[in-house]
Parts: sequence; structure tokens; C-alpha cells
Amino acid sequence: MTPSGHVGSVTQVSTSAEDAAESAAAPDPLGIIAGTGFYALDTLTQVQEQSVGTAYGTAHLTRGRWHDLPVAFLTRHGAGHSVPPHLVNYRANIAALRDIGCRDVLAVNVVGSIDPTLAPGDLVLVDDFLDFTKSRPATLHDGSGAGGVVHVDVTEAYHPALRAEVLAAARTAGIAIRDGGVYACFEGPRFESAAEVRMAGLLGGHVAGMTGVPEVTLAVEAGIRYAAVALVVNPAAGLSGVPITMAEVERVLRSTGQRVLALLDAVVAARASQAGAP
Repeated sequence: MTPSGHVGSVTQVSTSAEDAAESAAAPDPLGIIAGTGFYALDTLTQVQEQSVGTAYGTAHLTRGRWHDLPVAFLTRHGAGHSVPPHLVNYRANIAALRDIGCRDVLAVNVVGSIDPTLAPGDLVLVDDFLDFTKSRPATLHDGSGAGGVVHVDVTEAYHPALRAEVLAAARTAGIAIRDGGVYACFEGPRFESAAEVRMAGLLGGHVAGMTGVPEVTLAVEAGIRYAAVALVVNPAAGLSGVPITMAEVERVLRSTGQRVLALLDAVVAARASQAGAP
């Protein structure tokens, strides 16, 4: 597996959410969402590219099997990183995963470290967030639908049972991951200022990124169990004395991204083992 690997031959499918749910190979595929550097999963077999229509727009998924379990993979930024973080259609992505039957979603976020004890290549299993985004549609419920205005509790937005499953898989595979960390989400696409990073640190942030919110809160609204693994690729602005560049981010991804894929593989393998147990 490679962070930017490509799948082999695929079948193109365009479908409504209702059709997608009916034609799913299994009622409970595992959803995997990833971003920068992770544009395909070359471990998938029986691959289909699928466009799912939702009330919020169309989401583009890659369906397949991993350890013979159904998986739905979604890359936030599209092919070739063509969609900036503030324009990602988070609502359509989450709605599509819900509509095809995903109850669990594992997300991967590439981040900068606010906590100076975190180094490039470290993994953090996020357990809370700070939201500094500005212009993104942030709810599936704008008050016009049958449910009206909906207020959800996000005290445990990152689902404890799914987080425990990831931690157990990491232990089994011998993969180091920090249990707990606060994800500070900024609007992007620019990197954060040094002052913004200091502010986030004072408020309890451990890592900084641009895509974790509203994805996590939309998952809560959709009734999806959601967990997020953050891969540190650089110190956040003002902490290293050198400018942040995408070239450096991509260089670190090439050398460390395999650890994320190994962790995902361990989670799916553990699920496959449990599914095959008598």
C-alpha cells in the first residue's frame, strides 16, 4: 500500500442514495475518509467507483473489499487534491456514507503539531476538537426539514467504542499511537498564523488541521460512529523557525504514511477475524 497509490481497473457506477443502499454488497460497509496524500486504497479488491446523490450534492466513493470485508473509501480533496478544505462538501460525503449503510467511519487527518512533544510521523487518536472554521455549512438540519432544528451533543463526538477498537488494533500490530488529543480545525486553505497556533495551544489544542470539522459533527448528526487518526507531518506555524511548505508535508507523508495504512489494515483485519469467528 502507498499513501498516494492507485487502484486497478474499476467499474463506474452512478446511483441515487436509495439505489446505493439497495445494491450494497453488505449492509454495513466500513467507511474510510482520508485527505492529503491518501487518494486511493490499493489494497481494495472488487473495486467500484460510485457516485451517490444526496440532498446536499453528489459524493464520489470507491467501494471494494478489504480482508474480504466491505469498505467505502472517500478522499476529501478529490482526485489530485483538486478541492480545497473550505470547499469540501462535508455534508454530501457524510450523507452518502450514511445512505449506503455505513455505521462506522474511520477518518485520517494530516496535521501539524501544536504540542511540542509530538513529532513528524507520530499518530494521535483524536478525542475532542476546537472549531475555528468560518464559512462551511455545518449541519444536516437547517430547520427546513421534517425534523426542524436539531441540537446534538458532541461531548463524545469521537465514538468511545470505535476509538477503543482502533487502540486495540494498534496494540496488536505494535503501532504506537497517542490515546487522546484535541484537534484544532482552521478554515484554510492557508496555514495557520503563529498567533493562531499559540491561541489554540492555550485553549488545549494538540494538533492543527483544516478538515476535521464539521466532518465529525455531521457524523454525529447522521448517527455514525466516527473516529479520527491524526498523522503529524510538521510542527505548526511558529514552532520550528522555518516556513511550512506543501513540499515538506508531502516529503514527510511519503516516509510516514505507511504507518497510517498499517493501522487501518490492522483494524480491518481484526474485524475480519471477528466476523469469521464461530
